[in-house]
Amino acid sequence: MDFVFVEKLLVGLLASVVVAIVVSKIRGRKLRLPPGPVPIPIFGNWLQVGDDLNHRNLAAMAGKLGEIFLLRMGQRNVVVVSSPPLAREVLHTQGVEFGSRTRNAVFDIFTGKGQGMAFTVYGDHWRKMRRIMTVPFFTNKVVQQYRAGWEAEAAFVVDTVRADPKAATEGVVLRRHLQLMMYNNMYRIMFDRRFESVDDPLFLRLRALNSERSRLAQSFEYNYGDFIPILRPFLRGYLRLCKEVMETRLKLFKDYFLDERKKLASTMAMDSSGLKCAIDHVLQAQQKGEINEENVLHIIENINVAAIETTLWSIEWVLAELVNHPEIQKKLRDELDTVLGVGHQITEPDTHKLPYLQAVIKEALRLRMAVPLLLPHMNLHDANLAGYDIPAESKILVNAWLLANNPEQWKRPDEFRPERFLEEEKRVEANGNDFRYLPFGVGRRSCPGVILALPILGITIGRLVHNFELTPPPGQDKLDTTEKHGQFSLHILKHSTIVAKARAF
Repeated sequence: MDFVFVEKLLVGLLASVVVAIVVSKIRGRKLRLPPGPVPIPIFGNWLQVGDDLNHRNLAAMAGKLGEIFLLRMGQRNVVVVSSPPLAREVLHTQGVEFGSRTRNAVFDIFTGKGQGMAFTVYGDHWRKMRRIMTVPFFTNKVVQQYRAGWEAEAAFVVDTVRADPKAATEGVVLRRHLQLMMYNNMYRIMFDRRFESVDDPLFLRLRALNSERSRLAQSFEYNYGDFIPILRPFLRGYLRLCKEVMETRLKLFKDYFLDERKKLASTMAMDSSGLKCAIDHVLQAQQKGEINEENVLHIIENINVAAIETTLWSIEWVLAELVNHPEIQKKLRDELDTVLGVGHQITEPDTHKLPYLQAVIKEALRLRMAVPLLLPHMNLHDANLAGYDIPAESKILVNAWLLANNPEQWKRPDEFRPERFLEEEKRVEANGNDFRYLPFGVGRRSCPGVILALPILGITIGRLVHNFELTPPPGQDKLDTTEKHGQFSLHILKHSTIVAKARAF
């Protein structure tokens, strides 16, 4: 570090101290802010609470500070809400006011500054992207069009595991096969393409880049540069790596999928009868001048991140809980045998006839919510929430995990007990009809992928439990369910080996 930079840094720090003190005094007189720890100049509450703002840490803070509180993380205001009425206010009643997404240096790189749908601000661009993506991706028609493909991919996983001689004794890492299944499920929809095996070179490249993208975007390591802009020069190496990964990903999408689909599309009429997959619809919107190629590439990016990985995390959590609760696994298998018949392979329409399967999935989504803080919201302008003033461009976090695991709202919430959704919580659904349970959010910025995720979960879990007895590997009583937290994700830390003893039909 050269002396000129150090001098500039110290001058910047001093100036920031003065500005922070002045702004703090002005705001202290004019604004009624939510409660929170007393901030210090420049750093705010960062040195007090640290980088790791995961759902459990924020839940512990809510126990001390209340259902709404404010953290001043450097120059960023972070407002955390943890009650059903406040969740309703943010996501529904004031859904427009709090309907934008926060930005930071890393997500600006990975989202092209909001070129897709999931991470853009609320406004005309978001409405246009939502409209363009809904028809080819997020309708019941899409479910019916592709459900046979999802069933075939689940059957492929079952057949692959059955054929593995070690699966029934030493065990198998199911995640490897389930990850291939999820890529094939979504790439069928996007490009009418699939990968033949877990060793497919293109699949391996996509998987590696997706993993690195997720690691970089989800890490808490870069928060200091996000919270305190004058420290951002120290992030240069990190941001350069993010840019390299993103450029490589987009080039891969373009060269191996988008350009190939464009060539194929040029040989057929681009009308409703000629459209074969989702990207054809998106390319049609590009041809009409509604969007550009960068938008198209970031739509592909959104699906890779939001649809593939989150559903995969949920499948892993359901399986881990079923392995660790053999009595629940047996009860589910008995339901499958009784309702469908021994050996009958579950299809998407069957999932609606299996209440215990639905309850198992709901319970896993409650206890192990894949996106426990939902995606962060933001108010573009000054707003009011629960009588408090919320400064413009505040980051609003809804702790959906705490809503669904609060002992004041739920009976024995720390237990994995699917029966709750057949008994005292039988009217609660995953679509947001109860603000205590929002695994996919609710309102304008809710996750539209719920319409795909639930049937895929039902088909996959149903096939695996019906065809195998799933147990921990030799020498283990239970699978390790240690959590791995990210900026807004919750997945299992270790991809466990599971013994899968095939049933004889």
